[in-house]
Amino acid sequence: MDSMLTAPRPDRETSSYQRARRAAWGSFVGAVVDWFDFLLYGITAALVFNSEFFPQIDPAMGTLAAFATFGVGFLFRPLGGIVFGHFGDRLGRKRMLMMTVWIMGIATACIGILPSFATIGWWAPALLVTLRAIQGFAVGGEWGGAALLAVESAPSGKKAFYSSGIQMGYGVGLLLATGLVSLISSLTTDAQFMSWGWRLPFLFSVLLVLGALWVRNGMEESVEFERAKQAQPEEEKKRLPVFEALFRHPGAFLKIILLRLCELLTMYIVTAFALNYSTHNLGMSRELFLNIGLLVGGISCVTIPLFAWMADRFGRRRIYITGALVGALSAFPFFMALEARSIVGMVVFSLLLANIAHDMVVCVQQPMFTEMFGAGYRYSGAGVGYQVASVVGGGFTPFIAAALLNFSGGAWHSVALYLMAGCVLSALTAMFMKTSQPH
Repeated sequence: MDSMLTAPRPDRETSSYQRARRAAWGSFVGAVVDWFDFLLYGITAALVFNSEFFPQIDPAMGTLAAFATFGVGFLFRPLGGIVFGHFGDRLGRKRMLMMTVWIMGIATACIGILPSFATIGWWAPALLVTLRAIQGFAVGGEWGGAALLAVESAPSGKKAFYSSGIQMGYGVGLLLATGLVSLISSLTTDAQFMSWGWRLPFLFSVLLVLGALWVRNGMEESVEFERAKQAQPEEEKKRLPVFEALFRHPGAFLKIILLRLCELLTMYIVTAFALNYSTHNLGMSRELFLNIGLLVGGISCVTIPLFAWMADRFGRRRIYITGALVGALSAFPFFMALEARSIVGMVVFSLLLANIAHDMVVCVQQPMFTEMFGAGYRYSGAGVGYQVASVVGGGFTPFIAAALLNFSGGAWHSVALYLMAGCVLSALTAMFMKTSQPH
């Protein structure tokens, strides 16, 4: 009789695993949409936006302006994290995740039909910046909710693996964005691509949004969140969740910023800055780094869940530090291969930066960051911290790298040092970070 009372019910166990799988899939598909839209902008900014939306200024300054609009999206990500985090901690993760996909899809489709500078003058870049800000606002609320729903629903001891779909969504989004741009580029002339070809991937986003909404509609709210809301004292419910997170864990925000430097610098220098640098400064074909982006996106679909599984088994911090050190050691060789125009070297060190360094650090972020905060204000705390880090270390990385290149007279060494320093800071932060986790 006692064993019957203490043994877990099979139907309850099955239900929890079904909930975990649905949460993992819902987080994954939404991440695909949001990252497809967000990364597509970065790729197009490197190829098109300087001439389509900023043709009246010097080409070098036009490139800086195009990358600055790329960075604007990151400026609005913390605002999205605050707004969606607040209501996500109050009303639940699922509702906010449905809204982020809608908002992102509408903004992206509007970019696809936005007239160029030649048609409406300075209204074109003004509207482009506005739509990019809306994109940033939407993606600002995405990561926190998707990460929390996946982590909170995951079985114990498998939280990195079950939540790795969020970062796989980045890889699949990169694969789709780069693949579509590469395909359209190969099927059109330069004039056709610059005129209307670049717009087609933005319009394709509508189909992805509809698919993501269908999958996310079947998700359930996490049990951990529901329990936390029932147990939360009334005085805590009256406080803003973001202030509660800041009050209780002020150091966590700085840790998240430093821990994300390696991830952000490795990916955006390979996928955005190097694409522009290789085409405009070295005279290479744009297809080269578009194809490298395809390779990176495809491989990440294997490496991210693999490294996440290893992190659950051997320790999150160990995997993270290894990845950050690989990034630091690959920074200068990557630019040396670029300068030498060595295709083999560029491919090898791109993969080391984007599929080893980036994927090893990014696969553990969901449980590592969310467990820094209590469940009642976790969406706000982890989400806002994550998005503030995106501004500091991600949004203006291509812009800073391009500025360093201009200030140094075209020499790449300062950009390589920038990349290496970010990776070293991330490694040191993880190395000395206190954690309550056994890993």
